Amino acid sequence: MGTHSHHHDYNFSEQYKFAGTAKVLSLVAIVVGIVAVALGLLSSDHIMVERTYANLLLMGYYFTCVCAAGAFFVALQLVTQSGWSAGLIRIPQAMASILPIASVILFIIIALGLSTHNLYHHWHAEGLTDPNSPNYDALVAGKASYLNMPWFLGRQIIFMGLYSVFAVILAKLSYNEDLVGGLNSYKQSFKLSAIFLVIFGFTTPIWSFDTIMSLEAHWFSTMFGWYNFAAMWVSGLCVITLILIFLKKAGYMSWVNENHLHDLGKLIFGFSIFWTYVWFAQFMLIWYANIPEETVYFYKRWEPEYKPWFWINIIINFVAPLLLLVDRDAKRRLNVMMCVCILLLLGHWLDYYIMVMPGTVETHRGFGYIEVGTAIGFMGIFIFLVMSKLSRHPLAAKNHPFLDESLHHQI
Repeated sequence: MGTHSHHHDYNFSEQYKFAGTAKVLSLVAIVVGIVAVALGLLSSDHIMVERTYANLLLMGYYFTCVCAAGAFFVALQLVTQSGWSAGLIRIPQAMASILPIASVILFIIIALGLSTHNLYHHWHAEGLTDPNSPNYDALVAGKASYLNMPWFLGRQIIFMGLYSVFAVILAKLSYNEDLVGGLNSYKQSFKLSAIFLVIFGFTTPIWSFDTIMSLEAHWFSTMFGWYNFAAMWVSGLCVITLILIFLKKAGYMSWVNENHLHDLGKLIFGFSIFWTYVWFAQFMLIWYANIPEETVYFYKRWEPEYKPWFWINIIINFVAPLLLLVDRDAKRRLNVMMCVCILLLLGHWLDYYIMVMPGTVETHRGFGYIEVGTAIGFMGIFIFLVMSKLSRHPLAAKNHPFLDESLHHQI
């Protein structure tokens, strides 16, 4: 790289200190989450227990998806040899680094949900595959070779295990590059990213079929995987942007400016529209064809307790980013981007809520301390882990071959 004589004012070895209010708040949030989940699970009312499991699945999946999106971001920047993102790559790297922890948490939730019959009972209840049982379900029996507990949990281990291994190695190589310099780390990362993207692209739809779609085992949609991927990617981009804004406001990362923010804004804007495209394609085709085994999914979501939220979902995740981010200036302002990202993260929580709840608690939908508490708890875990990870390494990848390009990035 040589010396950056003209960038002497940037301190590339600066490290974020995770202490004080941010740390205390994240730990308080974790405690709030634990209390809410404990109250739900220890409730004598079976519906409350089931609702707690549904919320644990929702937030566990959301948490894992956001970390996986961090890994996807890192790999994508490497394979496309993008220069603009070199200055902020440490943020998605920190998210990718905690993917193993998120995966373990999600796996425990799924395994407990299966063994207690609080989740996936649509295909995991007693007697569904036994022709002599009164509970026999021909459709579920036909899918039994795929939807059975050992193979189902096995796929979760394979998919999340693969994502985690790649995520951790990619982050490690970058931290290594800081110490050693040279291009070896970069070249290795490039090859690994290419392999990871192929694996990730082919397996994320199957992973979302398993984790979310199989809650309603009769129904299937080939669009569902891309719909989940779009939600995951938009949420991940919003989290990256929020962490960046938080660090900028705290006085760190002076080398990242409104041009980089503008790029993140364009990605969020574009992929919110992509999310809508997939949502609409799935919805419109099913509504128009009106085939009973397909409409069953939306039928549940058009019951009075879900229908208003069904439309609010579209307003928050499509209309809002469309109108708020279409302006060039909006994407370059910290406060506007911060508000849009928070709104979209809430919107995608609602999106997952509408995916998970009708297949678990059905008409016993609720919104109370369990929903809010679980969400706050997982937010606390996420903030605590990601910020702790960020604070362990310099905030700039100082030997990144494209760092100079990132510093001169203008659009």
